[in-house]
Amino acid sequence: MLDDSTEIHPLFEGAPQSTEFRKLRKRIVRETREAIEKYGMIERGARWLVCLSGGKDSYTLLAALTELQWRGLLPVEILACNLDQGQPGFPATVLPEFLERMRVPHRIEYQDTYSIVMDKIPAGRTFCALCSRLRRGNLYRIAREEGCSAVVLGHHRDDILETFFMNLFHGGRLATMPPKLVNEEGDLFVYRPLAHVAEADCERFATAMNYPIIPCDLCGSQDGLQRQQVKQILDGWEKNAPGRRQVMFRALMNARPSHLLDPGLFDFAALMRPNAPAATAGEAPSEGADAP
Repeated sequence: MLDDSTEIHPLFEGAPQSTEFRKLRKRIVRETREAIEKYGMIERGARWLVCLSGGKDSYTLLAALTELQWRGLLPVEILACNLDQGQPGFPATVLPEFLERMRVPHRIEYQDTYSIVMDKIPAGRTFCALCSRLRRGNLYRIAREEGCSAVVLGHHRDDILETFFMNLFHGGRLATMPPKLVNEEGDLFVYRPLAHVAEADCERFATAMNYPIIPCDLCGSQDGLQRQQVKQILDGWEKNAPGRRQVMFRALMNARPSHLLDPGLFDFAALMRPNAPAATAGEAPSEGADAP
């Protein structure tokens, strides 16, 4: 999008004109486009359900996708969606008014999952797993009702890294949030176009644009969450070695199954020595001959 044009999308009206902000905006849009192309997210003419929570990440997602669409680089239809989960004190009018003002096609859905979570989760336990499952089920239903082929989420690079380390530390597996997956029913894609975008960039962008941020007062208010602990560890590493997050993220795109220990990914048993000397007739190889 060129802001010196006579037409700009309402989402970018009043955007700061500083060189620093222009670079930030350009970087976010470029990285979003790279992820969309790298992971094969585009289905020409498709309809995407873009999930908008009211947090900095989802605002950044909506803005980046809208800019790509505005430029003609994203040939899909965008439907923004907010799921009001019935949390006490949730400002229910903020997002509808914002989306109307920005002239963004949208659907606001009310489902009181908050009461279910509070009823089912014992005191002192974290809400994330059940809350996420209920939210995901409703978003899949809405996507089907709206004829969407994909549910699009605002998870960024740091979310992906944190999930990797949560699985490593607590789950005993090497796994994270993939940028693209198919749901269990096999009828919807789940996309994360901000996979390459840093959380700090999302925060700077949404703050500079003065988007109306809505904090999560359900899970975000709980102390001692595993994700918070991992975030603190990563913050410490980043402080001691700036750029460490990006190096670790690049490692997720550079996996070498032959240098890990999962025989399901690499057939160690079938590994042969292509240049091994031929055994002399009648001579049995000695035990441990190949030991290092």
